Amino acid sequence: MTTTEPLSFLDATFRLIYPQDFAYRQQAEKRLNQLTMPHWALGDLMDLAVDLAGMTRSMQPPVARKKVVVMVGDHGVVAEGVSQYPAEVTTQMVHNFIRGGAGINVLAAQAGAEVCVVDVGARDDFAELVRDGKILAKKIGRGTANMVYGPAMTRTHAVLAVEAGIEVANSLADGVDVFATGEMGIGNTTPSTAIAAVFTGKKVAELTGRGTGIDDVRLGNKIAVIEKALDRNRPNAKDGLDVLAKVGGFEIGAIAGLIIGAAAHRKPVVVDGFIATAGAMIACSLEPFVRDYLLCAHRSAEPGHAALLDKLQRRPLLDLNLRLGEGTGAALALHLVDAAVAILTGMATFAEAGVSQAQE
Repeated sequence: MTTTEPLSFLDATFRLIYPQDFAYRQQAEKRLNQLTMPHWALGDLMDLAVDLAGMTRSMQPPVARKKVVVMVGDHGVVAEGVSQYPAEVTTQMVHNFIRGGAGINVLAAQAGAEVCVVDVGARDDFAELVRDGKILAKKIGRGTANMVYGPAMTRTHAVLAVEAGIEVANSLADGVDVFATGEMGIGNTTPSTAIAAVFTGKKVAELTGRGTGIDDVRLGNKIAVIEKALDRNRPNAKDGLDVLAKVGGFEIGAIAGLIIGAAAHRKPVVVDGFIATAGAMIACSLEPFVRDYLLCAHRSAEPGHAALLDKLQRRPLLDLNLRLGEGTGAALALHLVDAAVAILTGMATFAEAGVSQAQE
């Protein structure tokens, strides 16, 4: 008699993830090629429409119900002076999100999207906000350890962070058509740059940006801090959980999990900026088919972001020199998601409109 070990939660989720549906992609391309315009004249919007059809297995991709999920975590490496702002700003900004006063609140509302805030690793417990049901509590720890002196978290905690993101996706999926990623965590461009360095193989100095607006002195310090952390921890680029544990963040792991969970439910996920793309890189390293559900919102001002997009072979929808985070770029890109579906479903073909096609 043979026995099989039960699948882990992660492995069971991975088994639900399949590539985009090729037949629906073909149907979408066929219709788009017949629309009343020169061939592929709306460019990237038409590519987006094909992706949405393939992701959702539908010629009328459902996109009306949108949710920006803002993952929150603090970082021990802030003690090294890598940020313009103190760590307590993470807590202050969470309260700003709940009051509706942040950039993401304004831009999400304009896009017709709801904002969901999830605590996966903040120093604060947000006891009142949790009690009142204003944020989701998925806390793994009170911020990561300082990665200059050792791993940012244990491997077990890295798994828990990814699982927390999947759990959030699972809990929201029935009421969401399109997920968008957001984040809040002072200092989180530092672990994101470390992750970019591991996966791209590029030098830290090429990838490191100014984050919250640090000056040249702090930028030099930030580069040195990341180099020390990588030298101390030596993360394995072939093992996404090892990279996350050694130089990542709880919110980065949760973003990876949200993306994995969205893919398992065949839901498009709009990936915001640098930190979110670091999470996407972790997700794709764990399950490559996840890449088929990524819609990369924009190219941020952080140099490491472009390197990660290149590694993922994903072209961003927007390039607006953004560097706020929170999910703001993803919220802007949600307008393009609506536009792409409108083109696919609402625009007339040459035959429907009685318009002559281009001559051969």
